[in-house]
Amino acid sequence: MSLSMFSLAGKVAIVTGAGKGIGRAIALGLAQAGANVVVAARTAADIDEVAARIEDTGSKALAIPADVRNVDQVTSMLNKTLASFGRVDILVNNAGGYFIAPVLDLSPQGWEAVIKENLHSVFICCKVIGEPMVKQKAGSIISISSVTGFGPYPGAAHYAAAKAGIISLTRTLAVEWAPFNVRVNSIAPGFVETPSTSTFWQQNPKHRQAVLQNVPLGRLGKPEDIVGVAIFLASEASAYVTGETIVVSGGLTTTVFDELVL
Repeated sequence: MSLSMFSLAGKVAIVTGAGKGIGRAIALGLAQAGANVVVAARTAADIDEVAARIEDTGSKALAIPADVRNVDQVTSMLNKTLASFGRVDILVNNAGGYFIAPVLDLSPQGWEAVIKENLHSVFICCKVIGEPMVKQKAGSIISISSVTGFGPYPGAAHYAAAKAGIISLTRTLAVEWAPFNVRVNSIAPGFVETPSTSTFWQQNPKHRQAVLQNVPLGRLGKPEDIVGVAIFLASEASAYVTGETIVVSGGLTTTVFDELVL
C-alpha cells in the first residue's frame, strides 16, 4: 500500500462552516494533504484567517462568505469556485449549530431554524455542488453528522433529528450517485470541544462530567481528531467506501448514551 493514495494534490475542496472548530481544522487538514480549498462561512474575518493559513501550507485558498441555507448564495459560491479552479472534487458539509430546548419548550420556529441550518443546508449544498461532480463523474461528499443522529439526545430533539436526517440523506445520495463515481459519506463526531461549545461546557459542568464518564477514552474530542477521517474519505484511500457514517467519539457510542440527560 502506498501512502500516496491519501494525497489530495490537484484536488479542489469546498468546506462549509470553515471559520472555526471542526470546519477550520478540516480545511487546514485537506490543504496539508495537497488540496486547494474554498473556505465558506458567514463571518468573513474568520475565513480570511483560515485562507491565509492554508496559503502558508503552499495550497491555494479562496474565502467566500456564504449562508449555506440560501440556495442563491450556494450557487454563487459554486460559480466562484469554478471560475477560480475550474472544478470541484470534494465537498465537506460542516456548517451547523443548535441550542438546548426540551420538546415542550421548543417552538415550531426553533425546530425549523435548527432543521434548516443543519439538514436543509446539507441538501442544498449536495444538490448544487453535487451536480458538477455528477457531470465530471468523480467526487467525494462528506457531511458532518453527529452521534446524536443515532439518538436519543434529550434536550435537543431538533438537532438529533437533523443529524439523523444527514445520515439518511447520505445513504440515499450514495446510491443515486454511485453510477457517476460520486461517493457520499458522513462523519459522526462525539462531543468535541470547539470555540462554540466551550461556553456551554463552562455553563454546564455537570453535563461535561457526565459526558466524560461515558467516553471510554476519558476526554472530549478536539477538532483535529476529525481531520484524519475527513482526509481518508476525501482521498482515493476510500475509493470503495460510500453511504457510510464513520463515528469518531472516543468510544461514546459503546456506552449507555441515553443516560446523558440534559
